[in-house]
Amino acid sequence: MFKKNTLFFFFFWLMFANSRAVSPYTANDICKPLPELNITDPGDELSKADSIICLAEEFLGKPYRYACADPLVGFDCSGLVSYVFAQMGVRLPRSSRAYETLGREVCLDSCRRGDILVFTGTNASIRHAGHVAIVLSSLGQPLTFIQSSSSKKQNGVIISAYADSHYYQKRFIKVIRVLE
Repeated sequence: MFKKNTLFFFFFWLMFANSRAVSPYTANDICKPLPELNITDPGDELSKADSIICLAEEFLGKPYRYACADPLVGFDCSGLVSYVFAQMGVRLPRSSRAYETLGREVCLDSCRRGDILVFTGTNASIRHAGHVAIVLSSLGQPLTFIQSSSSKKQNGVIISAYADSHYYQKRFIKVIRVLE
């Protein structure tokens, strides 16, 4: 009897596990399961980039959490970027290092809303991607971006101005476009 019940529950669990929606994340990518969010449909009057930015701005003030992409707990830089893009159906890497070879590179003065800024990590002399952020400003406006910062001064999801920060200017690697 025990084997029969165990087998029944195993097959029931297997059917349930396979019927759930597939997440773009693995267990190592997030701190907790991602909650469903109601955001603007890309077919509405807002563009996909605008929808991504609106969602990202909802997380302003959320704390920085290393290796996390959970709006209830916090985000690291690539966690914020990958999470908000995933909500609009765009799968992006969970590691900032993977952004080195991603998307189409565009000039800094040609970047637009929804593009991704790629920076070095905290050591600007190591010229590998270590930080990412989403461009908020439109073409022709002073460059602003939203990011999840690990800084002790401004920790968590914040908006930064590129022109006001020599720190980010010396760490800048490139701008990539993943939305066309």
